[in-house]
Amino acid sequence: MGNLIKVLGKDLENCPHFFLDFESNDGEQGRASASHGSKGQERTAIQNPGDLRLQERAWSAVCPLVAKLKRFYEFSLRLENALRSLLEALTSPPYAPTQHLEREQALAKQFAEILHFTLSFDELKMTNPAIQNDFSYYRRTISRNRINNLQLDAESEVNNEMANRMSLFYAEATPMLKTLSNATTKFVSENKTLPIEDTTDCLSTMACVCRVMLETPEYRSRFTNTETLLFCMRVMVGVIILYDHVHPVGAFAKTSKIDMKGCIKVLKDQPSTSTEGLLNALRYTTRHLNDDTTSKQIRALLQ
Repeated sequence: MGNLIKVLGKDLENCPHFFLDFESNDGEQGRASASHGSKGQERTAIQNPGDLRLQERAWSAVCPLVAKLKRFYEFSLRLENALRSLLEALTSPPYAPTQHLEREQALAKQFAEILHFTLSFDELKMTNPAIQNDFSYYRRTISRNRINNLQLDAESEVNNEMANRMSLFYAEATPMLKTLSNATTKFVSENKTLPIEDTTDCLSTMACVCRVMLETPEYRSRFTNTETLLFCMRVMVGVIILYDHVHPVGAFAKTSKIDMKGCIKVLKDQPSTSTEGLLNALRYTTRHLNDDTTSKQIRALLQ
């Protein structure tokens, strides 16, 4: 269905005008489906510790959910490795970020898919507190079993060591985004011969392209799927957050290559039901928003 990226015009305000064809039919846009909890059965069991029937019912309800949480945790490790490989491909010399986006079109889309999934997953996680309640019940149960020298079948899949690692992961407000932020920071620190600008320019170019696509009617009219609008917004917010984590002064400073006012305005122009989670991600998961270098105007926009 055509190239992923088509050059549509000349630079405007130092921002390349591209149309990223996120709808090209080479795979569905990534979807996240987090666990919705055990419907309070673990709470009932905790309140009635002597009722063996309730304990068994809660355990049976929680175990499949914990197994699913384990798969998401393991997937986050795969995403971490994939992101670092993508960053390496999209920042390697001798090409500039814009040239990479043109040449490695499939990789650019995979990068976008990862960011879309990440923001989607974390939004679901934040709106489902039962996830952590269920996992806490699971950990307490296996700890009690260890004291009593008991081992249930489910423990062979998620043992105590794995449960501890998963606990640290799900304790984060936005665990997938934290994983990607750490991976990006690690990529920059480990590749000392690669100028940091190569990485930040890649991220700022992606943010800029998404913003232009969202605010330009000519480009937005090319979206044939209503989900693509949200997809594009999630990608934009994702690269802004990664940029803010690795750039020395962050995304909100005047010297930033990302037009934060424009990006925030694009989000605020959409219905709040679809963008409040993304605005919260900018408010609470970035590093430099509260720095002195952030203008009062940008802070006011995110109030």
